[in-house]
Amino acid sequence: MTVLLHEEFVVTRGDYKNAGSVSSAIKDKLRTIGIDAKILRRISIACYEAEINMLIHAWGGLITMDVSDDGTVRFVFKDPGPGIPDLDDAMTPGFSTASDDAREMGFGAGMGLPNIRKVSDDFDIQSSPEGTTITLGFHL
Repeated sequence: MTVLLHEEFVVTRGDYKNAGSVSSAIKDKLRTIGIDAKILRRISIACYEAEINMLIHAWGGLITMDVSDDGTVRFVFKDPGPGIPDLDDAMTPGFSTASDDAREMGFGAGMGLPNIRKVSDDFDIQSSPEGTTITLGFHL
């Protein structure tokens, strides 16, 4: 497997003004290389949800994207903490720990992680107080 395209994006904690800008940049990059519209839609949903989670729940983080010659797009969303106390709860549709501020802005409905899992071909999440890593794969 050879990586054909590698990109990294930074998400800043609490930067609501730019919420969604990273996932939009990812969508634009993938559109320019001809990713199928149906797959691009699923990728966009997953990336937006994960980006927003990093912005409102974590202390920011880093997103890496790799497009490989084996027909996969892989994303790693890695934040430095504080971690998810109960992954089972977090994966339950409607469960949210979002702040009142985030909810007032329309975020924090508790559908982020369930939506990410639903639209991804491959999904893995690991979390501890040192941070959370979500790894996603999409088969082209």
